[in-house]
Amino acid sequence: MAVLDERGRFTGWTGAAERLVGYPEREVLNRPATSFLDSSEDRLWATDVEQWCSANGGWDGVLTVRHRDGRPLALAVHVFPLQDQEGGRHWVLLAQDARSAPGMELGQMMLEPLLNYAPVGVYLLDTDLRYVWVNDVLTYGGALPRERRLGRRMEEVLPPEHARQLEGPLRQVLATGEPVLNYEYVAPSPVQPKRQHVWWECIFRLEDSAGRVIGLWAMTVDNTERWRARERLALLNDASAHIGSTLNVGRTAEELVEIAVPRFADAVAVDLLEPVLRGEESPPGPVGDRPALRRAAHYSINPGCPEATVKVGEVVRRLPDSPSGRCLNHGVPVLESLTESAGSDWVAEDPDRLEKVRAFGIHSVLVAPLQARGVRLGIVTFVRSRRPDAFDQEDVNLAEELLARASVCVDNARRFTRERRAALTLQKNLLPRVLADGACLDVASRYLPADTPSLVGGDWFDVIPLSGARVALVVGDVVGRGMNAAATMGRLRASVRTLADFDLPPEDLLAHLDDLVISLFDQEDTYAAADEGGRDAALSALGATVLYAVYDPVTRRCTLARAGHVPPAIVSPDGTVIFPDLPAGPPLGLGLLPFESSEWELPDGALLALFTNGLIQAAHGDMDVGLACLSQTLACPEPVLEELCDKVTSALLTGPPGDDAALLLVRARGLDEDQVASWDLASDPSVVAEARTLAARTLSAWGLEELQFTTELVVSELVTNAIRYGSGPIRLRLIRHTFLICEVFDASSTSPRLRHARTTDEGGRGLFLVAQLTRRWGTRYTTPGKVIWAEQSMPSAVDGSH
Repeated sequence: MAVLDERGRFTGWTGAAERLVGYPEREVLNRPATSFLDSSEDRLWATDVEQWCSANGGWDGVLTVRHRDGRPLALAVHVFPLQDQEGGRHWVLLAQDARSAPGMELGQMMLEPLLNYAPVGVYLLDTDLRYVWVNDVLTYGGALPRERRLGRRMEEVLPPEHARQLEGPLRQVLATGEPVLNYEYVAPSPVQPKRQHVWWECIFRLEDSAGRVIGLWAMTVDNTERWRARERLALLNDASAHIGSTLNVGRTAEELVEIAVPRFADAVAVDLLEPVLRGEESPPGPVGDRPALRRAAHYSINPGCPEATVKVGEVVRRLPDSPSGRCLNHGVPVLESLTESAGSDWVAEDPDRLEKVRAFGIHSVLVAPLQARGVRLGIVTFVRSRRPDAFDQEDVNLAEELLARASVCVDNARRFTRERRAALTLQKNLLPRVLADGACLDVASRYLPADTPSLVGGDWFDVIPLSGARVALVVGDVVGRGMNAAATMGRLRASVRTLADFDLPPEDLLAHLDDLVISLFDQEDTYAAADEGGRDAALSALGATVLYAVYDPVTRRCTLARAGHVPPAIVSPDGTVIFPDLPAGPPLGLGLLPFESSEWELPDGALLALFTNGLIQAAHGDMDVGLACLSQTLACPEPVLEELCDKVTSALLTGPPGDDAALLLVRARGLDEDQVASWDLASDPSVVAEARTLAARTLSAWGLEELQFTTELVVSELVTNAIRYGSGPIRLRLIRHTFLICEVFDASSTSPRLRHARTTDEGGRGLFLVAQLTRRWGTRYTTPGKVIWAEQSMPSAVDGSH
């Protein structure tokens, strides 16, 4: 035992104290107790003990003193106050060798390894949140020595943001006694105030043997690296799921910037080479010869991305010495700091850029290339302004891994854009550029390709002029998507046009078209050697649907047949809309049932709407709902068909269609009575002269005397052929339309053929003359027989519509 006065000097010393530490009484009395401690660190610790004793009336703990022989000696110490008769205050110090103190040996064995070797920081605070003790971990290798912590309040040592986040839990534990476990927060490091770290804390309250609160002890771990690894992995996982949801280059760039802000940067911009935006590959060669960069997307923590110096879609100016220029030139990431003391020349050269750097506090820039399969696509610029951490090499590695994934998505979108454009170009070239209309039809159409990853489909339509002023209307839908579907569509369209030249009835034309599709699968030897493209093209043709209609402006009747296609809509002049109940033939290529046709009258002004199922299923996915919406829209037709097309597509296509949609609108106008002249003739050679006279008289009435000679020759030859080679009854008809049409009907199915007569032949030159004097001629078959027809161009001074 020893006694100390209020100044901390020894005033009493016992023999037991001399035996314990080796100092006799004469060497101890009137000397400060701190002078016997082992080191300056222990003396500083004793200062805190003195303050604690004054505030709390005593202290218990372990102190290390220097034995008289020079060795350090750990003492378990208990200090309590003693008041003398005059009211003076003294302190009684009871000390014992810590190694022999009850429980101390075991405590040392447990605590010393934990405090000295554990990779966690341990510190003690008093009730005023002053540091009483810290272990070596919290000295940060000497960067923050104990002298700067002990005896100081927490906010005097830690950065303000760090102290604010930690003070709440500390005071909570101090007040309630409930420990706080696994408290994680983000705050600056005490030795790197500009760099954010992630900290993990466990906090406990300290009480003495009497139950008095004497302070707190806590364990802290710098969890930054583990947290960053976790965040990097989460960012890459989210990027894999988020980027590339569509095959659109612009949208893919937007997804990249959305995933990077604010988790990786405060602002991000994606600049792509112009060919990439068009779906093309960047040309090889030096960077100076490359096309311009265009801003594809940018995003920021600030609404509207005010940091950007260019707008989306604008050309990005790249200076050779700027990070973007160096990155594009060398194809490697470029990292640059933009502090006030180290401004870059490329920033100062652009006043607008310099103003934005200063206004938003941009301090760090990272530019990394977008490249896939060795093809340069563009660059991505990451910027930090509000986040205090500057980009470092770990960020560069993360950016490279992130952009490696994003580059594949951008490249896939670029290639899809190229393929889609090629398919659209192919389909556009295969579809009719100008629809044939005339005095008997007004025509308008719309084709909207599918906005899906499966590219365009095989929807198509056509308007084909036929003999006798008739017009064929056709719409079809090919199974499948992409180039094969477009190629198959062109193949079927060409086949329909070829078959239409034979003037076949609609049901016969579909039967021939069905045979054509079936023949693709009957050639087993061909398919055995065919590539997958050939197989896909064949599969696209299998199951294709077609609607074929023939409108006759003379009779004002329309004959329709369909192969698995949806029926058309017929709108009468009063606005009544019907969907005719046509015989439903099977899709092409199945060969199950014969095709049948149905005939409907189309009065002048009636509207015929042919369409594919992509139009009526786009908005609701239900065909009945789509047909009802189409019927309601067509019931109030616009006088201009182009405007009606827009009205229909707006009503039924509320967004990009998931399937191709085709629409063909036709308004019928029959021929007037004064445009058609017909006569029944006897099967007698003597009527040939009469037929010429009737034709000449009619041409004079129509003001077509210029065509009289040729027409008389044509009429004479065709009527003669009908009498000589055909059978009665015979009928002659003239039609004044876009062309002057001469038709001769007979009951025979024998087809005439063009012959080249020899010089010694007396006949055989009639059809040869007809072919030479007219623009075209031909034969079509009817139920009772056939029709031989010839067309002549109208004189330029004559309007065929009169």
